[in-house]
Amino acid sequence: MAADSAEQFCVAEERSGHCAVVDGNFLYVWGGYVSIEENEVYLPNDELWIYEMDSGLWTMHLMEGELPTSMSGSCGASINGKLYIFGGFDDKGYSNRLYYVNLRTKNGTYRWKKITNFKGQPPTPRDKLSCWVYKDRLIYFGGYGCRKHNELSDCFDVHDAFWEGQIFWGWHNDVHVFDTNTQTWSQPAIRGGDPPQPRAAHTCAVLGNKGYIFGGRVLQTRMNDLHCLNLDTWTWSGRISISGEKPKDRSWHTLTPIGDDRLFLFGGLSSDNVPLSDGWIHSVTTNGWKQLTHLPKSRPRLWHTACLGKEGEVMVFGGSKDDLHFMDTGHCSDLLIFQTQPYSLLRLCLDCIGKNAALLNNQIPCLPSKLLQQVLKKITFWAAVNHRQEKKAETERQCQLSTT
Repeated sequence: MAADSAEQFCVAEERSGHCAVVDGNFLYVWGGYVSIEENEVYLPNDELWIYEMDSGLWTMHLMEGELPTSMSGSCGASINGKLYIFGGFDDKGYSNRLYYVNLRTKNGTYRWKKITNFKGQPPTPRDKLSCWVYKDRLIYFGGYGCRKHNELSDCFDVHDAFWEGQIFWGWHNDVHVFDTNTQTWSQPAIRGGDPPQPRAAHTCAVLGNKGYIFGGRVLQTRMNDLHCLNLDTWTWSGRISISGEKPKDRSWHTLTPIGDDRLFLFGGLSSDNVPLSDGWIHSVTTNGWKQLTHLPKSRPRLWHTACLGKEGEVMVFGGSKDDLHFMDTGHCSDLLIFQTQPYSLLRLCLDCIGKNAALLNNQIPCLPSKLLQQVLKKITFWAAVNHRQEKKAETERQCQLSTT
């Protein structure tokens, strides 16, 4: 393979604890960390990796402006073409800063802006939190972080304390809202229901006007409880009673809405510290979980990201295949794509042509121009898939030779 082709088929660097969002036809990835010689190394804060769904190609863009520090455990979300980053952890500790970047740039320049002219009080510094996006608002829940003595409250489970400076570390279950239109922070008055217990490394997803939470960790306990918050009335459901089997306890997993009434759960780290590769679909209508049986068992992920594509596919990027607490070397850079509903007939036809481009070499140029553009992108997509599979197989062969 020519060097320029190899560069064309590059992928975003391996990482865990990063942020990823989808806007339009693109997946955007920022931040996170990798392990180098037992050291946690945060990835460059001025790099934005972009994956185009149609062509399957990655590109890296340098960013400008008021750059966030390089961090892991930040919470990323997109509203109206803007990627917002809140919180996270870096070499100096926990953050409660909020930044955004316009992803729909006209000149190809991605410029970070730190939000400083806000009204209201932001959450205390934390990482491994989650958020719901609803009515142009970012609604944050939970996370692990630090508080001063005068900031302690019922929404905080203390893990450790540094008495000299009266600084406390622990888990949260508070709710904070940032209105992107008015640049205002607020804490809604919860009007009823039992809130979930404090936690971090949980996951959030929105269906309609309901914000769902699943699992996470507090102290040494990982959970598999499901809760929802009505984002109009600010009423908690309490722990939702599930009919039938359900996923095991976990943290560092993902939950992705895949329709009007379904949620897709993938991966995480179990209570016995085993990286998980299972997938489950929760139906709000039947109030039950159903495990997917056809998923590969050899590709576990934790502290990854999962985003919904334009045809209902869930795109899982990065994360680790190891237990990060004991062996932090298995960070990933591959993109796992889970098809959760049948593809359109056009998509199937494009994939068929793309996979068999060599056989159809004479017919392809005769296609109408608009269709031809789509076909050429699919040809590139499958060429990239084949290149990456060949590269992975060659790497595995080299590893086997070196061990023998």
